[in-house]
Amino acid sequence: MKLEKGAVLTLALLVLSPLRLEAQPPYTISFGSSAPFNTDIFIADSDGRNARALVAHAGLDSNASFSADGQWIVFTSQRSGPTKIFRVHADGSGLEQLTDGDAFDDQAAFSPDAKSIVFVSTRSGQADIWTFDLASHELRNLTNSTTGEFRPSWSPDGQWIAFSSDRDRTAAPCMGGLPPGAMPSFVRIQGTSIYIVHPDGSGLRRVSDAERLAGTPRWSGSTLLFYDAAFQDACGEGTFRAEPATTQILSVDIRTGARATVSAGPGPKAFPRKLAHGRVAFERLGLRPSIVIGASENSSDVFIAPDWSPALGKMVFHRDVESIHDLKIDPGVQQWRGADPLFALQRTNSAAVACSYSPNGERLVCEVSLVVTGTNGLTVADADGSNGKLVLQDAKKQASGTTWSPDGEWIAFGYGAFFEGPNPTPTRLMLIHPDGTGLHALTSPDENSASPTWSPDGKLIAYRYAKGAHRGLAILNVASGESRSLDTGSELATFPTWSPRGDWISFTSLRDGNYDVYVIHPDGTGLKRLTDAPGNDAHSSFSPDGEWIAFATARGGFKDESILTPLNFQPYGEIAVIRPDGSDLRVLTDNAAEEGAPAWVPRPR
Repeated sequence: MKLEKGAVLTLALLVLSPLRLEAQPPYTISFGSSAPFNTDIFIADSDGRNARALVAHAGLDSNASFSADGQWIVFTSQRSGPTKIFRVHADGSGLEQLTDGDAFDDQAAFSPDAKSIVFVSTRSGQADIWTFDLASHELRNLTNSTTGEFRPSWSPDGQWIAFSSDRDRTAAPCMGGLPPGAMPSFVRIQGTSIYIVHPDGSGLRRVSDAERLAGTPRWSGSTLLFYDAAFQDACGEGTFRAEPATTQILSVDIRTGARATVSAGPGPKAFPRKLAHGRVAFERLGLRPSIVIGASENSSDVFIAPDWSPALGKMVFHRDVESIHDLKIDPGVQQWRGADPLFALQRTNSAAVACSYSPNGERLVCEVSLVVTGTNGLTVADADGSNGKLVLQDAKKQASGTTWSPDGEWIAFGYGAFFEGPNPTPTRLMLIHPDGTGLHALTSPDENSASPTWSPDGKLIAYRYAKGAHRGLAILNVASGESRSLDTGSELATFPTWSPRGDWISFTSLRDGNYDVYVIHPDGTGLKRLTDAPGNDAHSSFSPDGEWIAFATARGGFKDESILTPLNFQPYGEIAVIRPDGSDLRVLTDNAAEEGAPAWVPRPR
């Protein structure tokens, strides 16, 4: 198979760099994303000093690595459109795009002679390991797996390619990483092992212990270095685990099988590299990643995904270069470009903070999260994220699942405590004016109620409830305060959204081991399942004209090792759309970050 320009679109791929759109698509979808706003590649002395941007660009550049002779650096960038692989000389000259097409390409490494690269790509539908000959443009899928493969590294003799894979433990239980009483069914906990394979795809075998967690392999002669930990001690890192897990760097000689631990001390470690005089360098993961070289640590700045060149005496890494938005008042709206001409895309600053838009499209309201900002509440801002105002603030109760009334006068939301375990503090449906006045409850404190959605006439609100032994969906008469249950055939139903035409309510339900998207008429008839693919589908939302339903999907699986993304609730997930009859499903994003909680942006009236 050869890589050619103008490849047929297989997934509607997003571009993470800001773009001024010339022809506005008919629809705009907003969603939360855990992706950074702007990252650059830096080259520095081997100890991290004297760092300078290599080829700065207003977008996302990441995951750089050296050729064996130190003359070339290969890295990931969205500077030309889709997430692609580039190379550049170590002095910043000779910038060249290597891969093409519309799929997600990432995490590249050179062959020993620098004539080929090995990288991660979703061009087969999930994250596989591919090789690419730089002269012939010949592509080869080495793994062709239904699971995910990540972080490849080519052996110095050219005979092996090492990588991590979640094929062994994709759905493994991880009770050590879950808080007491938490439900592990929605969030997938990833476990990875180290494999090696010949460049022709033969000889696949596992190198690490199947019962342990391992990743980011790097070669030193015939020896592989990678992080290693007991699965239950490290699973959930980057997801639920409040305290940092501890990994150690392990070396394994693939010829003799000899193993040794070459690091010590607490904390998660990754990206190992053997340097001169037997020193081992690695990244200490965390919210502010540092580098450790032998017995010395450099925590003076942020170092993400480092690689070292013993031949050049330099290191490369990436880091954020744009300041983080103050989510108390600034949702961090950023325009993205998708390849599907029907749908414009825009993200907000965190996948943990969901937003919704006023009916006239002029304003938005966003949840404010204690985890991200230090307080809970709601912020109302202009649709572009400017002129934000914190209209509700609470140190204990959370505000979640916002929805505007059809006349734009009220915002409904759930208010209380979420994700507390088996006996949570009750949540109630609340109303508040967009200016922060008029806060009052719609439901009683003797039931848990959340995830409201208005009927088009503003007279009814559908919501999720739990009272005693009963739970599911219900419909509230706003004027009378009376509720009736909506029988969906399962108590495990949540996230309802009312069609603007009033004829359907979409929702998420757990059946057959998966969360999927369903629709039902408000009178309880016409139940229909819209999605049925491996991976959870949730947070559905009707377009303003009722023609489409957007939702978050995990069908693409992981595209990187989750331990590398600290404090990310679930480092996977894309945005998709589907027709209300279940036809014409399109996946609109394809990247290694989490996208979730899609909302449609109405055209300003």
